[in-house]
Parts: sequence; structure tokens; C-alpha cells
Amino acid sequence: MNMPARSQARSSARLAAVQALYQQQMEGTKIVKLLDEFHQHRLGKEIDETHLADAEVEFFDDLVTGFDARREEVDGAIASKLADGWTIARMDKTMLQILRCGAYELIARADVPKAAVISEYVDVAKAFFDDGEAKFVNGILDALGKEVRS
Repeated sequence: MNMPARSQARSSARLAAVQALYQQQMEGTKIVKLLDEFHQHRLGKEIDETHLADAEVEFFDDLVTGFDARREEVDGAIASKLADGWTIARMDKTMLQILRCGAYELIARADVPKAAVISEYVDVAKAFFDDGEAKFVNGILDALGKEVRS
């Protein structure tokens, strides 16, 4: 089944945003430099002879800069859904970026349906993890979505 171009471009933007936030956390890259690097070298480019799907650049920028601007709010929302004894600091770094992007989108992007956000980030999780972790992403984002979108 072929996805509509906009849908595919948004899926690509989500995956790229997770990668960008991961890079930012690991290397401390400034957001402006990070956006420029992704615009110049990653989004819709060819890497190792693999063409990366065109991403919706404005959407990617919003996910990265929007999360950065609301980091405390988003991290607080995620932390509130974690089991007792779990903290953001203990989380796998890739998993954390997936949840951050999904949580930001649920909180700040009311134009995107809740079910679409959750489904998209479950798919991103499946690219990196097995079904157990994908279910974890589903559970956290579903609980958060119920709280922030009534």
C-alpha cells in the first residue's frame, strides 16, 4: 500500500527529528547547527546509495525547535507517565527521543490526530526496537494523549 506523499514526508520528518534530537543529546550540537546539517546533508539526500525519503522540512523544524523550546514541559509530561522508580535519565537515549518527539507532537500539534501521532511513533520505535519497546511507546503516548487531548 502506497502512502500519500505528505504522509510519507511527515513520517520521514519524524524519523529525522528523532535522529537529530539523539545527535543533539549525544554531541551537544546547537539546534541551529543541527537544523542546518540536516537540511544540507540528510533530508531527502542519498547516503551510502540509499535515497532518504523527502521529509516535510517545516514539520521537521517544528518538531526539533518546538521540543527544544518546551523541553521541560515535554520531559515532565513523559516523566509523569513512567513507572515508579523510572526516570528520564535512566531511559535508553533513542527511546527517549522517540517519546520526546511524540509527546511534543501530542502537546503542541493539535492539527495532527492523536491516533496518527501514536501510530507513527510506534512505527519509529519498531525501526530501532522489538515489539515490547514499541508497546511501551504506545502505552506512554496513549496515556499522555488522553491527558493532553480531551
